[in-house]
Amino acid sequence: MAAAAAAAEGRAMDAYEKLEKVGEGTYGKVYKAMEKATGKLVALKKTRLPEDDEGVPPTTLREVSLLRMLSIDPHVVRLLDLKQGQNKEGKTILYLVFEYMDTDLKKYIRSFRSTQQTIPPHIIKTLMYQLCKGVAFCHGHGVLHRDLKPHNLLMDRKTLMLKIADLGLSRAYTVPLKKYTHEILTLWYRAPEVLLGATHYSTPVDIWSVGCIFAELVTTQALFAGDSELQQLLHIFRLLGTPNEKIWPGVSKLTNWHEYPQWSPKSLATAVPNLDANGIDLLSRMLEYEPSKRISAKKAMEHPYFDDLNKTYL
Repeated sequence: MAAAAAAAEGRAMDAYEKLEKVGEGTYGKVYKAMEKATGKLVALKKTRLPEDDEGVPPTTLREVSLLRMLSIDPHVVRLLDLKQGQNKEGKTILYLVFEYMDTDLKKYIRSFRSTQQTIPPHIIKTLMYQLCKGVAFCHGHGVLHRDLKPHNLLMDRKTLMLKIADLGLSRAYTVPLKKYTHEILTLWYRAPEVLLGATHYSTPVDIWSVGCIFAELVTTQALFAGDSELQQLLHIFRLLGTPNEKIWPGVSKLTNWHEYPQWSPKSLATAVPNLDANGIDLLSRMLEYEPSKRISAKKAMEHPYFDDLNKTYL
């Protein structure tokens, strides 16, 4: 049985040659591979599925068709193919075949931080515009990402093309395989309404993450680097002031709300000193406490911060 299963998995993957393991996500391993027929590089995401009697669960098939649909946007990583096989235990394995990108925003930011350089402002603007455009596309199709962070924003170092990855996969696979490093489950980009236990949240959660990423591109340091949900909230409150019913109606009714230390808001420019006035204005609109007041991705693209950007090829 095991031999037959291994053969089935092998057949499913005959078209690709695995070159190296490039990562281990919450839901499975990621390999850099080459499509034998074309020599094209691809990223293979190997995923074990929650088992039911019918093979691949319908939720997963829905997610995959959603990913295929979102793939038409140039700022969403393209899902090229899907292969199904079985592992030695006879469990269903799904290989998602994505286009290969040579780096991600986390590594890109780190390369500047390690040499104590800052990322040139026009590059930040180019990357931010693409991020807003990709997020606007997803939101326009009713899809939340819910876990935007530099690690799952892939990019091409030469062309500065940026693409959103790991879309929707968190919903498709109900069981994370195991908790890997602490970083995988980072809270740094998580919106305050989620940290405070809101059960009904929407597109503004992604905009908060985009704001945190924006600040990090400018300073090369995470804006709010908490190591627990409480610490994360306190980092946010120290900079933006402790929220109350006046500035965020309903905040004290959220599940995880407690009496917190009272801080007054500081100027964002103190935390992100190298950003121009238009950039600070855009960032402040992304980091509004009340979710309904946060700028939308579509509106963000029209912000004066992007006025001097050549958008023709973005």
